Amino acid sequence: MYTPARYAVGDMDIAVICDGYIKLDAGAVMGLIPRVMWEPVIGRENLDTEHRMKLSLNCMVVRSGPDILLVDTGLGNKLQGAARERGFPGENGLLMEGLEALGLVPEDITVVANTHLHADHCGWNTIRDAAGELRPTFPNARYFIQKGEFEVASHPNERTRGTYFAENFQPLVNSGQLELVEGEAEMIPGARFWATPGHTQDHASIALTSRGETALYTGDLVHHAVQVERPAWIAAFDILPLLSLESKKKLAERALKENALLICVHNPFPGVGRLTESGGRRKFVDE
Repeated sequence: MYTPARYAVGDMDIAVICDGYIKLDAGAVMGLIPRVMWEPVIGRENLDTEHRMKLSLNCMVVRSGPDILLVDTGLGNKLQGAARERGFPGENGLLMEGLEALGLVPEDITVVANTHLHADHCGWNTIRDAAGELRPTFPNARYFIQKGEFEVASHPNERTRGTYFAENFQPLVNSGQLELVEGEAEMIPGARFWATPGHTQDHASIALTSRGETALYTGDLVHHAVQVERPAWIAAFDILPLLSLESKKKLAERALKENALLICVHNPFPGVGRLTESGGRRKFVDE
């Protein structure tokens, strides 16, 4: 069980809750960076015998006025057996416990936003009921997804079919709860998509602004804090690495300029900190 971590940005109340973690090959997380460079950063003690590292599944709950926004929904509980163990090993499926710790039930959520539709970011969008039917987990919510991301996810190819699962988003079409948007759409007052392509073509982070304060939920623009400090450290999962590089530079510039609170999905829970700069060196400092 992960105790929710609480923060405030202006008038917005932010809670980070966690769906658990998955384990992925550390070399893939670090992309082209040689092991001799990334292993001291991660720490050999944080790798298992198969050289896998833990990536948290940090989700964000934002309260602003009458709205309760949930950003990303973790891996969920639908994927089972060998497919789950092979593709997403770890301990996960804990999002509902996090909501309960906040005093919330699924019916309380009014808005859900996905940074993108990879399975570890949208698994709790839907659940399978006792009759085996798929339905939205949050019956009173509008679900916001970038149109381009939805179209790509709906037509997976050989590279993406292992992480784009229609069961995580197609039921939202059937229920009429899906809202496809393009670009920097506002979901609730002060909470907007912020285009950060690279991990996928239409990947979008979430920017929160209130009373001159800013928080940025990074999505998969960042898989490890070092990738905020060193934009050229790009995960092998990013399908457009040069775009990812430009998006990371944009993130760093905004984080420094606005002293933004950064909420990183895959950093160890809660994954929250700020980017600092001294003597030309940048460092992610836990909040």
